[in-house]
Amino acid sequence: MTILCDAGGAAIGAWQAAAHQGFGLVGEAGAPVWHELSTRDYEKSVKFYETVFGWNTDVMSDSDEFRYTTLGSGDDAKAGIFDAGSVLPKGVPASWQLYLGVDDVDAAVEKVQKLGGTIQRPAWDSDYGRMAQVTDSTGAVFVLSSV
Repeated sequence: MTILCDAGGAAIGAWQAAAHQGFGLVGEAGAPVWHELSTRDYEKSVKFYETVFGWNTDVMSDSDEFRYTTLGSGDDAKAGIFDAGSVLPKGVPASWQLYLGVDDVDAAVEKVQKLGGTIQRPAWDSDYGRMAQVTDSTGAVFVLSSV
C-alpha cells in the first residue's frame, strides 16, 4: 500500500490487492457512483493514469471551455479527469472527488445537516442527475448523487 501524488499534485492511494479486492458495491444507493479528478495539469495527469495504472481512457470533451477524459467509455466509464485549470482558485490543489449514490439527494442533504455535516454546494440538477456537495462531521468532502 502507498500514498503518493500524481503528476498534477493530487494525493492518491494505491494497494496491491490480496483478499480485499475493492468496493463490493458500486453504482447504487449507499455506494460510490463516480470518482473525479480536478487538476490544473490535465494532459500530464491523463498520461500519468494511462502509464502508471494502465487506464484505457476516452476523451469525452476537448474544447477550451471543457476538457474531460474518462477511464473507460460510455456506460462502462468508471472515473473522470477534469481540466480545472480555469476554475480552481489559486492555491487550491488538484484533488479527487468521491460521488456517493443516494435515492433522494434533498433528503440526504437534510440528513447530512442533522448529523453535523455542512453543505458546500446546494443541490443542483445536471445531465447526470441531481447532486449536492457536502462535508461530513469530520470535514470530508463528497458529492451526493442520485442513482
